[in-house]
Amino acid sequence: MATTHAQVPGEPTPTSMAFLETATAAVQNFSPIKSIHQHLCAFHFYSHDMTRQVEAHHFCAHQNEEMRQCLIYDSEAADAKLIGLEYIISEALFLTLPDSEKPLWHSHEYEVKSGVLFMPSVPGPIERQDLDKLCKTYGKTIHFWQVDRGDDLPLGIPQIMLALTRDGQLRPELARDVERRYGVSFEEEREKRAYMAGPNLGMHPLANGGGKGFKTELKEVGCMPVDSVPRVFV
Repeated sequence: MATTHAQVPGEPTPTSMAFLETATAAVQNFSPIKSIHQHLCAFHFYSHDMTRQVEAHHFCAHQNEEMRQCLIYDSEAADAKLIGLEYIISEALFLTLPDSEKPLWHSHEYEVKSGVLFMPSVPGPIERQDLDKLCKTYGKTIHFWQVDRGDDLPLGIPQIMLALTRDGQLRPELARDVERRYGVSFEEEREKRAYMAGPNLGMHPLANGGGKGFKTELKEVGCMPVDSVPRVFV
């Protein structure tokens, strides 16, 4: 497989813990997780290095019509690794962001229209109804686990990820691997999505890094001591 799937170190979960988890699952409320209703498969690359590309499985829930939030895993298997998250917003919300924030968000127009973003197992006509809306949106993606380099634990600091914006960027072997495993054809789907349109005002020039790369780095600073913080007593 073109995608690297990390093997997490550690002892297997004991039967006693499995029984405990079953018991807690019967009485606790998992409303945020249960609101997830959509699985999208796409590709992300590190905003500072386009050669590092990752298969990203999004499990998404709507906050409302203009925002959805997605947990990102490296696969759809039961033992998939939670590698990041993505916030997806409408063009209208994106335009309210300060200019300093806009470069951290990427457009979805190319991903959708090229066919490389798809909903596994969902029939094309149904899938395209939602993707027609997604085509106009922007996303902000952060990955915590660099599985592409084989890390078996989430090492390092979170990194901003970006999405594909034109032909020739996606690694061919990665595309072929996903097409083979899911029985899809990106080229055939591209033809069927030709009618779709991106943001009403066109792709914003500050989106997608503004054409530049970004790398998250740590900076050492002084830490304000607790006793220097004003206290309010009620």
